[in-house]
Amino acid sequence: MIKYLFFLVFILFITPCALYADIYIYADENGVLSFTNTPTSSDYKFYMKEDNIKQGNLFINKTPLDNILKYVSITTSVEKEFIKAVIKAESSFIKNAVSKKGARGLMQLMPSVIKIYNVKDPFNASENIMAGAKYLKKLLDKYNGNKDMALAAYNAGPGNVRRYEGIPPFPETVNYIKKVNSYYKEYKNIN
Repeated sequence: MIKYLFFLVFILFITPCALYADIYIYADENGVLSFTNTPTSSDYKFYMKEDNIKQGNLFINKTPLDNILKYVSITTSVEKEFIKAVIKAESSFIKNAVSKKGARGLMQLMPSVIKIYNVKDPFNASENIMAGAKYLKKLLDKYNGNKDMALAAYNAGPGNVRRYEGIPPFPETVNYIKKVNSYYKEYKNIN
Protein backbone atom coordinates (compact mmCIF):
# COMPACT_ATOMS: atom_id res chain seq x y z
CA MET A 1 0.00 0.00 0.00
CA ILE A 2 2.78 2.46 0.87
CA LYS A 3 4.45 1.68 -2.47
CA TYR A 4 1.26 2.65 -4.32
CA LEU A 5 0.82 5.85 -2.29
CA PHE A 6 4.43 6.83 -2.95
CA PHE A 7 3.94 6.07 -6.67
CA LEU A 8 0.74 8.17 -6.81
CA VAL A 9 2.40 11.17 -5.11
CA PHE A 10 5.41 10.81 -7.44
CA ILE A 11 3.15 10.78 -10.53
CA LEU A 12 1.24 13.86 -9.35
CA PHE A 13 4.43 15.86 -8.96
CA ILE A 14 5.96 14.98 -12.31
CA THR A 15 2.77 15.21 -14.40
CA PRO A 16 2.65 18.49 -16.33
CA CYS A 17 -0.19 20.71 -15.29
CA ALA A 18 -1.72 23.86 -16.69
CA LEU A 19 -0.32 27.08 -15.29
CA TYR A 20 -2.45 30.19 -15.28
CA ALA A 21 -1.44 33.81 -14.85
CA ASP A 22 -2.74 37.23 -15.76
CA ILE A 23 -0.72 38.77 -18.57
CA TYR A 24 0.33 42.42 -18.80
CA ILE A 25 1.66 44.27 -21.83
CA TYR A 26 3.94 47.26 -22.37
CA ALA A 27 5.02 49.09 -25.55
CA ASP A 28 8.28 51.01 -25.46
CA GLU A 29 8.95 54.23 -27.36
CA ASN A 30 9.77 52.21 -30.50
CA GLY A 31 6.52 50.27 -30.36
CA VAL A 32 8.19 47.03 -29.24
CA LEU A 33 5.72 44.99 -27.19
CA SER A 34 6.73 43.21 -23.96
CA PHE A 35 4.50 40.71 -22.16
CA THR A 36 4.80 39.63 -18.52
CA ASN A 37 2.82 38.02 -15.75
CA THR A 38 4.71 40.09 -13.16
CA PRO A 39 4.59 43.78 -14.12
CA THR A 40 7.46 45.82 -12.71
CA SER A 41 5.91 49.25 -13.25
CA SER A 42 2.62 51.01 -13.81
CA ASP A 43 3.55 51.34 -17.51
CA TYR A 44 2.35 47.77 -18.01
CA LYS A 45 -1.35 47.50 -18.83
CA PHE A 46 -3.58 44.53 -18.10
CA TYR A 47 -3.87 42.47 -21.28
CA MET A 48 -5.46 39.07 -20.75
CA LYS A 49 -7.25 37.16 -17.97
CA GLU A 50 -5.82 33.88 -16.85
CA ASP A 51 -8.82 31.90 -18.08
CA ASN A 52 -7.80 32.72 -21.67
CA ILE A 53 -4.55 30.77 -21.23
CA LYS A 54 -4.49 26.97 -21.41
CA GLN A 55 -1.65 24.50 -21.05
CA GLY A 56 0.98 27.21 -21.40
CA ASN A 57 -0.30 28.07 -24.89
CA LEU A 58 -0.37 31.85 -24.50
CA PHE A 59 -2.14 33.01 -27.64
CA ILE A 60 -4.58 30.30 -28.62
CA ASN A 61 -6.08 31.03 -32.07
CA LYS A 62 -4.47 34.46 -32.09
CA THR A 63 -2.15 36.00 -34.63
CA PRO A 64 0.49 38.57 -33.69
CA LEU A 65 -1.71 41.19 -35.39
CA ASP A 66 -4.62 40.28 -33.10
CA ASN A 67 -2.38 40.83 -30.09
CA ILE A 68 -1.22 44.20 -31.39
CA LEU A 69 -4.81 45.24 -32.15
CA LYS A 70 -5.95 44.31 -28.67
CA TYR A 71 -3.13 46.27 -27.03
CA VAL A 72 -3.60 49.32 -29.27
CA SER A 73 -7.35 49.25 -28.68
CA ILE A 74 -6.85 49.21 -24.91
CA THR A 75 -4.26 51.99 -25.11
CA THR A 76 -6.17 54.33 -27.44
CA SER A 77 -9.78 53.46 -26.56
CA VAL A 78 -10.55 52.83 -30.24
CA GLU A 79 -12.40 49.57 -30.92
CA LYS A 80 -10.08 46.90 -32.30
CA GLU A 81 -12.71 45.92 -34.89
CA PHE A 82 -12.79 49.51 -36.13
CA ILE A 83 -8.99 49.66 -36.37
CA LYS A 84 -8.96 46.30 -38.14
CA ALA A 85 -11.63 47.51 -40.61
CA VAL A 86 -9.52 50.57 -41.45
CA ILE A 87 -6.47 48.34 -41.99
CA LYS A 88 -8.48 46.05 -44.30
CA ALA A 89 -9.73 49.03 -46.34
CA GLU A 90 -6.38 50.84 -46.40
CA SER A 91 -3.85 48.07 -47.12
CA SER A 92 -5.69 44.74 -47.09
CA PHE A 93 -3.21 43.73 -44.35
CA ILE A 94 -0.15 44.25 -46.58
CA LYS A 95 2.34 45.68 -44.07
CA ASN A 96 4.76 47.05 -46.70
CA ALA A 97 2.07 48.76 -48.79
CA VAL A 98 2.92 52.18 -50.25
CA SER A 99 0.34 54.32 -52.05
CA LYS A 100 0.90 56.66 -55.00
CA LYS A 101 0.45 59.57 -52.55
CA GLY A 102 3.16 58.25 -50.20
CA ALA A 103 0.98 56.63 -47.53
CA ARG A 104 2.79 53.75 -45.86
CA GLY A 105 2.16 50.52 -44.02
CA LEU A 106 -0.92 48.75 -42.72
CA MET A 107 -2.88 51.90 -41.90
CA GLN A 108 -1.44 53.84 -44.84
CA LEU A 109 0.03 56.64 -42.75
CA MET A 110 0.75 59.84 -44.62
CA PRO A 111 4.19 61.44 -44.06
CA SER A 112 2.63 64.18 -41.91
CA VAL A 113 1.05 61.60 -39.57
CA ILE A 114 4.31 59.64 -39.45
CA LYS A 115 6.08 62.82 -38.34
CA ILE A 116 3.43 63.91 -35.81
CA TYR A 117 3.41 60.53 -34.08
CA ASN A 118 7.19 60.10 -34.31
CA VAL A 119 7.00 56.81 -36.21
CA LYS A 120 10.52 55.45 -36.72
CA ASP A 121 9.52 52.61 -39.07
CA PRO A 122 6.12 52.94 -40.79
CA PHE A 123 6.37 49.31 -41.91
CA ASN A 124 6.63 48.06 -38.32
CA ALA A 125 3.12 46.78 -37.59
CA SER A 126 3.10 47.89 -33.93
CA GLU A 127 4.28 51.41 -34.65
CA ASN A 128 2.06 51.83 -37.69
CA ILE A 129 -1.11 50.61 -36.01
CA MET A 130 -0.46 52.61 -32.83
CA ALA A 131 0.06 55.84 -34.80
CA GLY A 132 -2.93 55.18 -37.05
CA ALA A 133 -5.17 54.42 -34.06
CA LYS A 134 -3.99 57.54 -32.20
CA TYR A 135 -4.83 59.58 -35.29
CA LEU A 136 -8.25 57.88 -35.56
CA LYS A 137 -8.85 58.63 -31.86
CA LYS A 138 -8.00 62.29 -32.45
CA LEU A 139 -10.45 62.41 -35.37
CA LEU A 140 -13.17 60.59 -33.44
CA ASP A 141 -12.77 63.08 -30.59
CA LYS A 142 -12.81 65.99 -33.03
CA TYR A 143 -16.09 64.79 -34.59
CA ASN A 144 -17.73 63.77 -31.29
CA GLY A 145 -17.47 60.04 -31.97
CA ASN A 146 -18.99 60.24 -35.46
CA LYS A 147 -17.21 57.38 -37.23
CA ASP A 148 -18.23 58.48 -40.74
CA MET A 149 -16.81 61.96 -40.23
CA ALA A 150 -13.62 60.54 -38.71
CA LEU A 151 -13.26 58.16 -41.66
CA ALA A 152 -13.87 60.98 -44.13
CA ALA A 153 -11.10 63.00 -42.48
CA TYR A 154 -8.80 59.95 -42.36
CA ASN A 155 -9.33 59.38 -46.08
CA ALA A 156 -9.72 62.87 -47.58
CA GLY A 157 -8.11 64.97 -44.86
CA PRO A 158 -9.66 67.20 -42.19
CA GLY A 159 -9.27 70.21 -44.50
CA ASN A 160 -11.67 68.71 -47.03
CA VAL A 161 -14.17 67.82 -44.30
CA ARG A 162 -14.03 71.43 -43.11
CA ARG A 163 -14.27 72.81 -46.65
CA TYR A 164 -17.38 70.74 -47.47
CA GLU A 165 -18.79 71.13 -43.94
CA GLY A 166 -19.20 67.37 -43.76
CA ILE A 167 -18.27 64.31 -45.78
CA PRO A 168 -16.65 65.44 -49.04
CA PRO A 169 -18.56 64.31 -52.14
CA PHE A 170 -15.52 62.46 -53.51
CA PRO A 171 -16.52 59.00 -54.80
CA GLU A 172 -13.33 57.53 -53.29
CA THR A 173 -14.19 58.89 -49.83
CA VAL A 174 -17.86 57.87 -49.98
CA ASN A 175 -16.88 54.34 -51.08
CA TYR A 176 -14.14 54.20 -48.44
CA ILE A 177 -16.61 54.95 -45.64
CA LYS A 178 -19.00 52.27 -46.94
CA LYS A 179 -16.17 49.75 -47.18
CA VAL A 180 -14.83 50.40 -43.67
CA ASN A 181 -18.34 50.26 -42.19
CA SER A 182 -18.99 46.95 -43.94
CA TYR A 183 -15.73 45.43 -42.64
CA TYR A 184 -16.40 46.87 -39.18
CA LYS A 185 -19.83 45.24 -39.05
CA GLU A 186 -18.35 41.94 -40.23
CA TYR A 187 -15.59 42.01 -37.57
CA LYS A 188 -18.09 42.95 -34.83
CA ASN A 189 -20.25 39.94 -35.76
CA ILE A 190 -17.26 37.60 -35.52
CA ASN A 191 -16.41 38.61 -31.94
